[in-house]
Amino acid sequence: MPVRLALTAAAGAALFLLAAPALPASADASETVTVDSVGRIAEDGTVSLSGTYRCTAGTGPVFVSSSVGGRSSSVRYGIGGTRAVCDGVQRSWENTGKVTSGALEPGAAHVEATLMELSLQGGLPLPRFHAAEQRDITLTKD
Repeated sequence: MPVRLALTAAAGAALFLLAAPALPASADASETVTVDSVGRIAEDGTVSLSGTYRCTAGTGPVFVSSSVGGRSSSVRYGIGGTRAVCDGVQRSWENTGKVTSGALEPGAAHVEATLMELSLQGGLPLPRFHAAEQRDITLTKD
């Protein structure tokens, strides 16, 4: 029974994330996330994105997540997640993930990076957003 409850909670949190409204650039001016202007894509569809982040506090695990899509497409691909250290120091992040071969090509792309904490509220791991950035980038061959 505890496994079923955990799966239900995780599914509820995932649905909440999908329904979340657009985020402000940062909830706190000292907390930021940036996206580098160039990403990499390999022949097999592996995409690497990077940037920097800074966060000051977190009571639960904090992650830098990222997604990418072509500039003219509404389809987005999740590209990994990096565990963040929230100590007020600016740090680098790099996420890597594989998309369907041919889904993205070298050239123009649009990336969104989010600095998000999973905090327990009423026993459920709900997201708390620290910062987000959207940026047009160039994907280069790896």
